[in-house]
Amino acid sequence: MSKFASLRFLFLSVFFLSFFGGLQSAERQDTLKFLFMGHTYQWYTTGDKVDERIEKMDLSIYDGIWLGGDVCSEALMLYSTLEYIDSIFNLRNPNTHWALGNHDSRNGNWIWLETLIGRKTYSASHNMGISTLVLNTSLTPFDCEQLDDQWRMITNMCDTIQSSSHLILLMHHGIWEGVPGLPSPYSYAQSNLIHYNFNCYDSNSSFVNEIYPRLVEVRNRGIEVICILGDMGAKKVEFLSNDGIHFLGAGLNRTYFTDPELRAKSPLDWAIVFTHLPFERKLDWEFVEFGKLSGSEW
Repeated sequence: MSKFASLRFLFLSVFFLSFFGGLQSAERQDTLKFLFMGHTYQWYTTGDKVDERIEKMDLSIYDGIWLGGDVCSEALMLYSTLEYIDSIFNLRNPNTHWALGNHDSRNGNWIWLETLIGRKTYSASHNMGISTLVLNTSLTPFDCEQLDDQWRMITNMCDTIQSSSHLILLMHHGIWEGVPGLPSPYSYAQSNLIHYNFNCYDSNSSFVNEIYPRLVEVRNRGIEVICILGDMGAKKVEFLSNDGIHFLGAGLNRTYFTDPELRAKSPLDWAIVFTHLPFERKLDWEFVEFGKLSGSEW
């Protein structure tokens, strides 16, 4: 082979490798994956551990982790526990979200989390066509400043969202009582806050009265709306309201059973894997049995 032919062959080889490698890289970049998990704490600890199966997982394969609360049973009692949680879920990733549960919030120290992640315990964000609202349903009228601030965040998002393909609402507690077409959270969730109010100046500012109608308005603009609940235990639910709003929930609880025979008979744990194709404006999800997802025998 002549020197010219060798150089030509080398040039073409580099070109094709770069071209097809670039296509594969673009394809990977065009597909994002997110993992939702709820009620992830490990039973029978001092409150500082997540489900032992999660510790063994490679969570870096996901572009973000969505936590539905009760991450550890005493998540913010000690700062070392927050550092441990961060080491597992990479809380500083802007695409990782944590909707505080009662086990996460009850010891206070919320400022630790806010300082670590650079945002409040409730937040609004946008990423590649997905807008996300993380709600802190542990807020009460005893903290009117933050409760009303969260309320304004929600209403501002619903009033202004235009170009996103999807709006996600992450929350811990069951607050969906009365949504048209949905059964009561009493029948599937571990909480049903029927008297939860979203602001301090209206005693009837429940989810169904104040938040849901705004979500319907967003849906009527052609934006898919998905509400995700974390206070579930070992269950999964998926509903579509009469107005076309998606309501999902899933959680873990099998570490409660230490006896292998009882555990084998217990309800399965579930997580939700979301696949996002931003340039196609598509977001699909799949409920995955957590034992299979984590590579565990249970």
